[in-house]
Amino acid sequence: MTIAKYGKLTAGLIVAWFLISLTIAALHGFNTDPGRPPLPLGLAVVIPVGLFGLWYAASKEFRQFVLGLNPRTLTFVHSWRLVGFTFLVLYSYGILPGLFALPAGWGDIVIGATAPFAAMILANPAHRRSFVFWQALGILDLVVAVAMGTMERLIEPRGISTVAMSLLPMSLIPTFAVPLLLILHIICITQAVKWPEKGREAIPQQVPSAAI
Repeated sequence: MTIAKYGKLTAGLIVAWFLISLTIAALHGFNTDPGRPPLPLGLAVVIPVGLFGLWYAASKEFRQFVLGLNPRTLTFVHSWRLVGFTFLVLYSYGILPGLFALPAGWGDIVIGATAPFAAMILANPAHRRSFVFWQALGILDLVVAVAMGTMERLIEPRGISTVAMSLLPMSLIPTFAVPLLLILHIICITQAVKWPEKGREAIPQQVPSAAI
């Protein structure tokens, strides 16, 4: 399969994934009893990342496609995480618990605000360590948010639940956006590890951003 075909296939799978998440949420498939941890949402994060890992490990052509994607474009996508202020707004209205909303909201804001800098300045071999560190911080933010959202009922059983995250439109964040962003972080770190030990001018030509 050519790189162009992999690009179209990947784009199609992402659209299908979005529609599946939207449909399941519309049918209340992610709803959980307020007294129980939202395990369906947790699985919705883990399963896509696991499937990506299996595909990457099993297909040499897919690995070549992934490693050829533009790290600057993949990193700049994280700018949209500035909408993390939504978590803070919902917390202020008593809709989401602070244990989840505060670290998730502020973490997303920090990553979203620094994404353009990471994309334009750090995404090259000359700043490999800083680039990987930034990507790792982005992963940590997502992992903490998922962990707090999943475990909040166990930590504060009588507090405000995260049931709002299982309802549209908020459900699209844990079931689509979070696993997709995790995959982008993983791709960028994998690319950076393989960069040559040379300066900025040594960056290999990347697949056009439209390929993603």
